[in-house]
Amino acid sequence: MLIYILKRVFIFIPTLIAISLLTFVISINAPGDPVDLMLNKSVGGDGQASEKLATEKSYEELRHKLGFDKPLFYFSITNATQPDTLYKIPQKTHRETLQRLSFTYGNWADISNYYHLIKKFENQLYNIKRNEETAIDLRKMKELTNTLYNNYDEFKINTIFNNLEFTLTQNKVLKYQLQGTFNALKNSVLRILENKNPFNKYKPDIHWYGTDNQYHHWISNFIQGDFGISYQDKRPVSSVLWDALKWTFILSSLSIIIAYFVAIPLGVLSAVKKGTKTEKSITTTLFVMYSLPNFWIATMLIIFFCGGDFFDWFPAFGLGTLPETAPFIERFFETAYHYILPLICVTYASFAFISRQMRGGMLNVIGQDYIRTARAKGVDEKNVVWKHAFRNSLLPIITLFASVFPAAISGSFIIEVIFSIPGMGKLTLEAIFARNYPIVFTVLMFTSILTLIGTLVSDIMYAAVDPRISFSAKK
Repeated sequence: MLIYILKRVFIFIPTLIAISLLTFVISINAPGDPVDLMLNKSVGGDGQASEKLATEKSYEELRHKLGFDKPLFYFSITNATQPDTLYKIPQKTHRETLQRLSFTYGNWADISNYYHLIKKFENQLYNIKRNEETAIDLRKMKELTNTLYNNYDEFKINTIFNNLEFTLTQNKVLKYQLQGTFNALKNSVLRILENKNPFNKYKPDIHWYGTDNQYHHWISNFIQGDFGISYQDKRPVSSVLWDALKWTFILSSLSIIIAYFVAIPLGVLSAVKKGTKTEKSITTTLFVMYSLPNFWIATMLIIFFCGGDFFDWFPAFGLGTLPETAPFIERFFETAYHYILPLICVTYASFAFISRQMRGGMLNVIGQDYIRTARAKGVDEKNVVWKHAFRNSLLPIITLFASVFPAAISGSFIIEVIFSIPGMGKLTLEAIFARNYPIVFTVLMFTSILTLIGTLVSDIMYAAVDPRISFSAKK
């Protein structure tokens, strides 16, 4: 058994690496820019050069702090159109535009020169003082120049340049100050078209970056317990998750314990009383409960028992208002009082599924020869059921047990939102809506890890309840 466990643990390593790679790929391709999200500010069209530079500096400093100014992986396999330093471009949209331009025209040197001339022209625009003569045209030219960063279509780029040139010729003050840089920028586009080399896209190119890359730092920090920083409140993700995990763990653990302790005896009773009114009553009641959606049950419970038109027996939301300094026993009973209705909503649907699995396992075992032999020997029916049949019918239940570990931390989105419980389900849902990806992907990684652990524990329990199952090599 020990050798089997060690083998499974070793298999976990490549599995977790594959999961981490998939998670990382999803994270870097997720929509939105996390740096912009954390800064939550931008310079408007009439902003001055000092404001723009301050914003860019803040952006680059935060990007460096988050480690986004490093290459993505240990190496990259691309084509000859892309350089090995594209990751150094701060803005994500700029990188994507440059990548598309480089792939289309195949001459990175000209593309890079074009990008730097756009920035130079834009900086000149921000350095020009606004007055009645320049304000309107200056604002228009800033907006047009900014669109160049996001355009890689030749027709659209030419249209933007035509509009810029028209505006420039209409304003002598701007033309005097910007004509030289604008001509250089326009000529850089012509050089891109003249030096077009599309065959470079068919030449493979490999770039090696070493361990100083985003994935290596991300997975290394994850192993050490550093899950990054929340984009919303800039707190460590570990702190945010811990605050939510304790409430979800309590709710899920109680739900799992109640579900198994109630559903297993009901499943055994349904199998023993097969075909009787008792079995039909249990099955019908449980499946009616199973068919009722938990959000509807939650809503009905709030309407009928939380101070609506009927009874005011339970609180409708939250976990109580007692401060942390209040006595433990008072906080315990207040929290337990708030947990009653959410616990009902999370638990009741499990009764039908678990009891059905238990019933099927018992029916398979009760028909076995050794059960008939035990009855023929005069063994008491209670001992036949619980001593001989029950243990060997637990395999379907153990299979379900593999999902207990991830369920203990994932929480219930709907119930936690309806009852305003600050648990993992509510936290994850809010993180998804807010694009707070460090929290989302940390929960995903932990759920994957606990799923693997649950599978291993289930395999060990198989051998514990059924001696016929052995994971050791037979000689």
